[in-house]
Amino acid sequence: MKGFLKEFKDFVCRGNVIDMAVGVIIGAAFKDIVTSLTDNIISPLIGMVGGANFDQYSITLLGKATLNYGMFITAVINFLIMAFVVFLIVKFVNLVTKALTPKKKEEEAAPTTKVCPYCKSEIPIDAVKCAHCTSDVE
Repeated sequence: MKGFLKEFKDFVCRGNVIDMAVGVIIGAAFKDIVTSLTDNIISPLIGMVGGANFDQYSITLLGKATLNYGMFITAVINFLIMAFVVFLIVKFVNLVTKALTPKKKEEEAAPTTKVCPYCKSEIPIDAVKCAHCTSDVE
């Protein structure tokens, strides 16, 4: 039982688990901001064109049940806005990371050929005899 608790503690205290928890909390707060933006600003502006707010669009089925498709449209708009903002954030972070990452100099590839000292022909680097003049090469 002690080993199980230690393993659980190690799992919970791992850096990526804590980072994920912080991301979920910030994501939930960000969702509220996007929902407010959509509900209070974008939907009324779009509703001006359609004559009403999307949240108010519904169909009554069989006299009792109500199909609130306007709320679904609002949820889709919320998702698209959130996805677009997350896309912009990731794009910005990638741009900053690329700008701050030092560029590696391309290492020169090791030569694969050498020149025969006698006939000046190009031969493989590990050759001990020139294929052109048959001289022994160091």
